[in-house]
Amino acid sequence: MNIQNDYNSTTGIVTDFKRFAVHDGDGIRTTVFLKGCPLRCVWCHNPESISPKPELAFYSEKCTGCGECMRVCPNGAHLFEAGDTPDSYIHRLDRTKCAACGKCAEVCVSGALKLCGRRMSVDEVMKIVAEDRIFYETSNGGMTLSGGEPAMQPEFALALLRAAKEDRISTALDTCGYTKREVYESLLPYTDIFLYDIKHITDEGHIRCTGRSNRLILENLRFLSDAGAKIEIRIPLVPTYNDDAQTLDGIGRLLSTVNITKAKLLPYHSYARSKYLSLGIPDTLPDVERPSSERLDAAAKLLRGYGANVVIG
Repeated sequence: MNIQNDYNSTTGIVTDFKRFAVHDGDGIRTTVFLKGCPLRCVWCHNPESISPKPELAFYSEKCTGCGECMRVCPNGAHLFEAGDTPDSYIHRLDRTKCAACGKCAEVCVSGALKLCGRRMSVDEVMKIVAEDRIFYETSNGGMTLSGGEPAMQPEFALALLRAAKEDRISTALDTCGYTKREVYESLLPYTDIFLYDIKHITDEGHIRCTGRSNRLILENLRFLSDAGAKIEIRIPLVPTYNDDAQTLDGIGRLLSTVNITKAKLLPYHSYARSKYLSLGIPDTLPDVERPSSERLDAAAKLLRGYGANVVIG
């Protein structure tokens, strides 16, 4: 079936692609990151995917001072000022003038400027995904939609999943669970596996971690489980937020009531700090250490006590 003829009218905002991904579902995969997320997780590792709109990332340490960005910017958002020494300069980005058009990123040869989010058609996305078909076929891999939250762009996500299935490419949906049930009802027939986040078990704790209640998330998990969906639970383990025995015990009880293939513990890290700075947004990453191997093993053992197949990612 010709994807362009059927899906060319459907477009969405894509943040990035990760090819040869091995942690986003079975086998070798291409992960497509869609922009926009309803949650505000304090430990978010993809802050460039939170806003539904395109954004400009500026990595000042990479700037060589060529001035091409200032030349092409239609709004005068880039300024160069004299530094403390005769040969130094300061490159300032006035975000109040930036329209995130991406023209500056196109001419930036040093990689100091990057446009996070561009509108793409289903055909454009699938051409990139299909390039690695041989790796999917030999590894039982495929395409994974991630974000952000793919369900924030439900029509685009549905069109991508349908196109992949019609092209005989396996599909996975990495989701936080915070969306209307009817969205999952539409995506379910075209999704081979749901990579489903459980970030906290209590409503109060979930609001503290993400800014949102987890009631809808738990309801959707039970719906997908009852519908016979293949589900892999993903639990980011973040010290002082959700790694205490009481929280893990509650998560374990939940896992014992739903049908899942496995649960994956994802140890917290703070590698994304430079992303927050580049986007000019507050850095919310907790100032805590990565969980130790002993702590991860203890958490996994507790969850396994409820019959869950637990792996450490």
